[in-house]
Amino acid sequence: MWDERFAGEDYLFGTEPAAFLAAQAGRLQAGSDVLCVADGEGRNSVYLAGLGHRVTAMDGAANGIAKAKKLAERRGVAVDYHLADIAEWDWSEGTYDAVVAVFIQFMGPEMRRRVFDGLTRTLKPGGVLLLHGYTPKQLDYGTGGPRILENLYTADQLRAELPGVEIETLREYEAMVDEGKGHSGRSALVDLIGRKPG
Repeated sequence: MWDERFAGEDYLFGTEPAAFLAAQAGRLQAGSDVLCVADGEGRNSVYLAGLGHRVTAMDGAANGIAKAKKLAERRGVAVDYHLADIAEWDWSEGTYDAVVAVFIQFMGPEMRRRVFDGLTRTLKPGGVLLLHGYTPKQLDYGTGGPRILENLYTADQLRAELPGVEIETLREYEAMVDEGKGHSGRSALVDLIGRKPG
């Protein structure tokens, strides 16, 4: 599906970072080792690399990775890109200072729990998780995201499914989103910012 969605020359979600990430990037210490999960066409990884972080990014769509590499080259930054299935990614223990998971809502509850466990495990002690997605109310708006209720997040669900991080911010809200043609219009959103104990 994602290879098909990323097939055009344009960038489905634009080339600028998610507004959430741009607002929260200041939480990362200078020169952090960052993992961008399901990074798509590279807008978030390229942005973080431009801030001076050492960025690893993975995605399962080959053409998404190809476009991400082009964007990084145009912006003059280096990102370590990996073509990988999220279900098979090596969530090595204590590897990253920060993990960025923006709109990774293409998986059902069972797979999501495995991935969330990986997000937590791969953080270093004291590392930061920046997670951003849609709430079930997004189905009313239809301005982006999955059309499958079980793939959407609530604050209570995130609190329950991410016990390995100490939550610093967790909020549901509505906002206008203008991030390419893939995310455009009034949206029902949820942000979680957590830190791994240690």
